Amino acid sequence: MSQLPEARPEEVGLSTRRLEAMDALLRDRVAAGHLPGAVVLVGRQGRIAWHSAVGHRDPASGARMRTDTIFRIYSMTKPMVSVGVMMLLEEGRLLLGEPIGKYLPELASMTVAAEGGPVPAAPITIQDLLRHTSGLTYEFRGTGPVQQAYAAAGIARRGQTNADQVAMLGALPLLHQPGTRWEYSRSTDVLGRLIEVVSGQTLGAFLQARICGPLGMVDTAFHVPPAQQDRLAEAFAHDPETGVEVALLGVREPPSFESGGGGMVSTSGDYARFLQMLTDGGQLGGVRLLGRKTVELMTADHLGTIAGSTDLLPAGHGFGLGFAVRRDRGMAVTPGSIGMYYWS
Repeated sequence: MSQLPEARPEEVGLSTRRLEAMDALLRDRVAAGHLPGAVVLVGRQGRIAWHSAVGHRDPASGARMRTDTIFRIYSMTKPMVSVGVMMLLEEGRLLLGEPIGKYLPELASMTVAAEGGPVPAAPITIQDLLRHTSGLTYEFRGTGPVQQAYAAAGIARRGQTNADQVAMLGALPLLHQPGTRWEYSRSTDVLGRLIEVVSGQTLGAFLQARICGPLGMVDTAFHVPPAQQDRLAEAFAHDPETGVEVALLGVREPPSFESGGGGMVSTSGDYARFLQMLTDGGQLGGVRLLGRKTVELMTADHLGTIAGSTDLLPAGHGFGLGFAVRRDRGMAVTPGSIGMYYWS
């Protein structure tokens, strides 16, 4: 496992006692049957100050959690794909203000669902896709006609290709006019296909060659190879709160659909390297992926007065190019600093 250098918590201004209290809380939740296990990594000033594993990697077998456990990272795939798009932008191969239809003609003439029937949509820009103002949605984000149409079309099916999904999205209506509302969506899946078209590589091959390989992210990909599958985290058979059967993304075989919005696996150590690259202004250990000003652009608010869904975008927050961005010290119900950015 490739990992950042380590430090004692107090060497980087953290408290061992309070970090231990965090682990104690997680152990309590494991003992209560709330979650199988967890891995916690805390880094500061470029060094890992806390890296612990609690509970079980696989509750069915009883295998213990380890710090090198591989997790399905779902929507934490999105920042990586967003970085990939911005790398292509820095190379002059695309522009934020360009309509996506220039590269993906299936999305050139979209419609918007309306009470009197579909109406023509304004062009979706690459910026709209990065900041989730494209008008696209997710099938699980509601029960309206557009979400129902997504579900009926099988928009998430694993047997499709990235190109297949874009073609399907092009035949479905948008939920909103592009540029008018923030709505969490399959926008980053579309960006994954954009990377394929512009780079001439599959999304997985591009991310490996341009991000994971250069950063030393050795366990990050769209599937887990057989030799490493004994490190894959698994869930309870049923959700402990609802009793609903748990179905996780199948990642033991290479998928046809490399979902830019949610298909990757990684480890805490790997993902810390990606985050440290962003923290260090686009470079890590002499390997530069992005310019400092590009990272600043990505982590600035791009919504302004555009409203969004408050369940996923809390008060006091906007959205940049791949990340939620904190705009106010107050407003939100959690502590944080202005300029903090994240996605989870």
